[in-house]
Amino acid sequence: MKSIKLMLSFLLVIVSGLFLSACGSKYKIRLAEVTHSVFYAPQYVALELGYFEEEGLDVTLVLTSGADKTMAALLSRDAQIGLMGPEASIFVYNGGQKNYAINFIQLTQCDGSFLVAREKIDNWDWDMVKGKEIIGGRKGGVPEMTLEYVLKQKGYDVGQNDPTKEVNVRTDIDFAAQGGAFVSGEGDFVTMFEPAALQLEKDGHGYVVASIGKEAPGIPFTAYSTTKEYMEKNPDVIQKFTNAIYRAQIWVQNHSAREIAEVIHPHFRETSLDDLEIVMQRYRDIDAWKVDPTFPESALNKLMEVMELANELEKRAPYDKIVTNKFANEAMKNIGK
Repeated sequence: MKSIKLMLSFLLVIVSGLFLSACGSKYKIRLAEVTHSVFYAPQYVALELGYFEEEGLDVTLVLTSGADKTMAALLSRDAQIGLMGPEASIFVYNGGQKNYAINFIQLTQCDGSFLVAREKIDNWDWDMVKGKEIIGGRKGGVPEMTLEYVLKQKGYDVGQNDPTKEVNVRTDIDFAAQGGAFVSGEGDFVTMFEPAALQLEKDGHGYVVASIGKEAPGIPFTAYSTTKEYMEKNPDVIQKFTNAIYRAQIWVQNHSAREIAEVIHPHFRETSLDDLEIVMQRYRDIDAWKVDPTFPESALNKLMEVMELANELEKRAPYDKIVTNKFANEAMKNIGK
């Protein structure tokens, strides 16, 4: 009898352990990010403050370097969620993909690049770009398209790799090589993201004179998306992910640039804490981050307008197909500010 009781007790311990293990298990998410950038600060806040874990998610970041590669990771099921420009989901939908990507969180609401000049200019005026050459990035990339949009909105005759135009935008230099090309003497101006723009200033090679994002607000520069198939099969996971990002968005809005820098610094050790604070303040000053996870129709329309003006979009994608605010609205309803 005693041995039976011991055996039952032993089995009870095993079963209890298995139950606790199951309850403590987390959904594993491979999150493909288009680039590893301080511009996406709320994401790293969510990671560092444990918001994903508290929602029962085990998130692994995967650097996919480019919207095309990020989208490929989603479509091939190598990643469950992708952070990239929504233009990728437009192209995929228009291409006839049945398992297309759906955007469910807008993270940033403007371009994150800055215009850098060779000399410090105290009284900046956009007329100073007339007759000049700007290293603008990859043709068809949203940073380059937004730069062209800003220039054309100001009435300038813009050309790509055409010095006969009023403003010549160079698109023949790889994104990663823009800073080096500028330092070596190419171009009169260059567009750079942070902290690269700040580093050019510190090295005495250039000076930030304007924010591209400030000149073209309301553009959904980056958003989280997943495939239609994954969203239909795992709505609970998408909701948990949205909850975590929304909590991070709230936290970012309620804390200083220094506090944001301190939290995300483990992800950007190559940048000093003081420099990271400066960068965070620059992005706060241009309202770079969305204050909630919703993705407005006006934002998608603005992006498609920019793409059309750059002759990179022949047909608009339907908002109600490639965007949903279902999870964003649910998160906002249940999570207080």
